[in-house]
This record gives sequence, structure tokens and C-alpha cells, in this order.
Amino acid sequence: MLNTCVRLFLWADKATLGKEASAILKYTTDGTLTPEELKSLIEQSLDADKAEEIVSIELDDQTGLADYMVIASGTSSRHVSALTDKLVQRLNLNGIKSVNVEGQQRADWVAIDAGDVIIHLFRPEVRAFYNIEKMWGTFHPYEVVTDQLQA
Repeated sequence: MLNTCVRLFLWADKATLGKEASAILKYTTDGTLTPEELKSLIEQSLDADKAEEIVSIELDDQTGLADYMVIASGTSSRHVSALTDKLVQRLNLNGIKSVNVEGQQRADWVAIDAGDVIIHLFRPEVRAFYNIEKMWGTFHPYEVVTDQLQA
């Protein structure tokens, strides 16, 4: 009986998100998404809402902040704000309730902390200016070279 109630509740929530939501919302609702599933959900959501230049960066050992960083652009401040709203709504429907959002009022650069994945949404000019994917994507550990200097 409880399972039926949960299904009906989820069906009603999916219907409010529109047709594209049913293809995207395919994960469990108990909040146990793996980092890879969470990244995939975020990429699918951004793609469904026409985000541009979606880039995913695996952070691995670069930082303990998150496992992945997803960077995307909206066409305008209004588009960036709408991308943020829809993404947070979809994350909530998939059990990710503790989502922190910064910068949505101006919507030039919105940072979303979804736990294992950090999302940056930009207007195109702001993204080009800060170019954070270059900073995080081209990170390589320093190679230590031992050269002994002779005096």
C-alpha cells in the first residue's frame, strides 16, 4: 500500500515538470544516488532544458569538495535562473534535499552544491571571462625533478 502511495506521489510530481521529466527522473527516491548517477541526472536535466556547452570534470584527487564538477551555460540571466530552478526541483524529486544555491538573484554565475557534484551555471560572457574549466580541467600534479646543483 505504501509503495503505491509513493508511486502516485512521484507520478504527480513528474507530471508537474512536463514531458521531458519522465525521461530524466529514472533513479530511486531514497536519496542514495551514486556520484556517477547524480552527475548523469544533472547532465540530463541541463541538456533537456537546452543548456549549452555542458562540461563534466572528474575531480578525483584534486579536492575533497566533490567527486565531479559540471559546468554549463545559459543563453541569458533568465535562462540561467530557469536552469537552476528546474535542476533543484529535479534533485529534490530524486531525494537530494540539501542543495545549496548561490548567485541566483543576479544569475550571471550560479553555483549549486549538490553534495558529490558541484554545478556552475554561467551566462556565456561570464563563463568566458572566468574560464574555470581550464583551471580545474587541466590540473596535473607537479612532477618533482631532482637536479643537484654543483657548486
